[in-house]
Amino acid sequence: MSCIFCEVVAGGADTHRVFEDEAAVAFLDHRPLFPGHVLVVPRRHVPTLTDLLPEEIGPYFARVQRIAAAVETAMAAAGSFVAANNRISQSVPHLHVHVVPRNPKDGLRGFFWPRTRYRDEAHAVETAALIAAALAAG
Repeated sequence: MSCIFCEVVAGGADTHRVFEDEAAVAFLDHRPLFPGHVLVVPRRHVPTLTDLLPEEIGPYFARVQRIAAAVETAMAAAGSFVAANNRISQSVPHLHVHVVPRNPKDGLRGFFWPRTRYRDEAHAVETAALIAAALAAG
């Protein structure tokens, strides 16, 4: 496959999944702004938001909404940043929504944010498990 997110959806890429169903797959961003930064992708390959079919929009964004709530809960965040790029600044040409946990004075200003890394593999595993547990709790 030439699309890394299609590989993730198919289960062929090494990621930390936090959610999957018939509409979407969500996993930790490998270069997070903060621990708990999740990408939500539709199962079907579509390059941008405008390529989603009308009947796919509601189910997809219902998952984004649910994952945003879970990220905030799991990461004890005061809120979240939820965003998608359409072509410009879209590093992978497969629609994906970023869900980033936010807190007051977290250092993010504007859209020029430094990326970080998880401390180690165990930190990434722990973060993914926290978000998955928050999703399972409802």
